[in-house]
Amino acid sequence: MMSAKRNVAVVFVERAKNKNRKETIMGDKLLQIKDLYVNAGEKEILKGMNLSINKGEIHVIMGPNGSGKTTTANAILNNPAYTKKKGNILFEEKEITNLKTDEIARKGIFMSFQLPEEIPGVSVTNFLKYAKNKATGKPVKVFEFREELKTYMNELNMNSKNMERSLNVGFSGGEKKKNEILQMLVLNPKLAILDETDSGLDVDAIKTVSKGIEMFKNENNAVLIITHNTKILHSLKVDYVHVLVNGQIVKTGSQELAKEIEENGYKKYTTNRSQE
Repeated sequence: MMSAKRNVAVVFVERAKNKNRKETIMGDKLLQIKDLYVNAGEKEILKGMNLSINKGEIHVIMGPNGSGKTTTANAILNNPAYTKKKGNILFEEKEITNLKTDEIARKGIFMSFQLPEEIPGVSVTNFLKYAKNKATGKPVKVFEFREELKTYMNELNMNSKNMERSLNVGFSGGEKKKNEILQMLVLNPKLAILDETDSGLDVDAIKTVSKGIEMFKNENNAVLIITHNTKILHSLKVDYVHVLVNGQIVKTGSQELAKEIEENGYKKYTTNRSQE
């Protein structure tokens, strides 16, 4: 009798453990893209895209020009310039496929831009203060906020005088990209999508951008880096590298996959796909 009770207890304990494991696994899922088809105008760009990102991970999407990398980022944020034809996007297990861009951003998704906008008359400080207020829904304490900005700017080797300059006006390409990383650190999203952030940067600037990503990353958020080369991976450890060709992920691997592409290019993955 005691043995039977003990066996029943063991069964319940194992069930509880399994339930906790499942809840942990489910709770780790941050972004899921399922069988996504997206058009830009009449042209089909994404053709059955699948991607899953968990908390605590850094993913990289690589691919030749025109493969659909930037389209992927814009589709996640539901940029109206792109049309979803099929598929789903889930964020923290909830459907965001057809939400408005600002609603998606408020859920904790941030995207940097290949070509950051210049906004005359709006200082870096005021822009970030407004953005943080919108993201959190809470008043921003000005003194603490300015000190936070100065700390981040110092870590990113940015001139603190830029705080009072109009956003990106007269900034170099490297300064603009650092501004994007500064925004990511200040807004502290759950998912940061960095679209060609390393494009046009010298070695030192790329190291600074990589440092900013390392400062941001923790076990509760994730980063999706979109790039066509491997420069940023020289100074940044990532978890997964995906090769995107003709609107589909054709290969997923570790950081070693990026080294292979650096040595051999994309020919191995584009052969027989360009006509699909």
